Amino acid sequence: MRILVTGGAGFIGSSHVRSLLAGERADVEVTVLDKLTYAGNLRNLDPVAGRFRFVHGDICDAGLLSRVVPGHDLVVNFAAESHVDRSIQAAHEFVRTNVLGTQTLLQACLDARTPRVVQVSTDEVYGSIATGSWDETSPVAPNSPYAAAKAGGDLIALAYHRTYGLPVCVTRCGNNYGPYQYPEKAIPLFVTNLLDGRDVPLYGDGHNVRDWIHVDDHCRAIRVVAEHGVAGEVYHVAGTAELTNLQLVERILAAFGHGWERVRHVEDRKAHDLRYSLSDGKLRALGFTPRVEFESGLAETIRWYAENRWWWEPLTAAHPAGGGRPAAEPGNGAQESGGERRRHSDLPKRSSM
Repeated sequence: MRILVTGGAGFIGSSHVRSLLAGERADVEVTVLDKLTYAGNLRNLDPVAGRFRFVHGDICDAGLLSRVVPGHDLVVNFAAESHVDRSIQAAHEFVRTNVLGTQTLLQACLDARTPRVVQVSTDEVYGSIATGSWDETSPVAPNSPYAAAKAGGDLIALAYHRTYGLPVCVTRCGNNYGPYQYPEKAIPLFVTNLLDGRDVPLYGDGHNVRDWIHVDDHCRAIRVVAEHGVAGEVYHVAGTAELTNLQLVERILAAFGHGWERVRHVEDRKAHDLRYSLSDGKLRALGFTPRVEFESGLAETIRWYAENRWWWEPLTAAHPAGGGRPAAEPGNGAQESGGERRRHSDLPKRSSM
């Protein structure tokens, strides 16, 4: 099987590529297409180096897609601008990539008669829910430019199925965590701050609720949908832990043996959604259940960042940003990473959390 993974050098996309190539499967050929923005990093694919074809490009480039897409049996679209704070500051690139880019990719798949397409999306398209959980028939009501752009891409994908018969499924997932996540996102931001002796920035009162899933479970769910999902359908990928941000921070602090004196409250995000929650019975009916419990997954994730300072330190060293720590360095994410590996004695203590 020939699989094209767009955005395959990003956090979730690279995890998916690594999982596809696990065990050196001879029946899978993978092409990675990535623009290598600040969040795209070819070092994420070091464990499977030499076992995939890489194309440096933009899903908005119709000419490039007309050459890359044909011949693939499956296209999985991870390519997206994904950070809510960045979308609030500058929405244009989010609309360009998440809406126009998705449409351009879908058209290329239609022209190439691609047998199967999966559009990877987010629970944020639904807005906020005070109680209960959304199912796949819930109306989208996004609040941030990021979420609105993702909803737009999803609706275009579903329209391509209804109008042209493109065999596309849409997956919507909660908050992911795990190795290789860019350190502007909550868990790696908190963890790398503490590893650097910095405080943890916490939005508002910390009562916002998120549903957390390990990236390995998310990628396994996508494989299930790619193989067994019904074209034109949406599938939810729910997590294993619904936590307030306060509860999340408490667990991370405990892993390092720190108390609340290491937390610094910062001004809340604009239009900050209070709670996300997905009902995933439709996906479970296909035989999927998450395998990684949050406590063990978080402990291993913290340990990965502690042991792989060489990976994240160059990404956080460029300039100050919101949250009181160095943040993203724009540019080619494939640049060589410097820095020394973290010594075992520098690791946080294990905790039952």
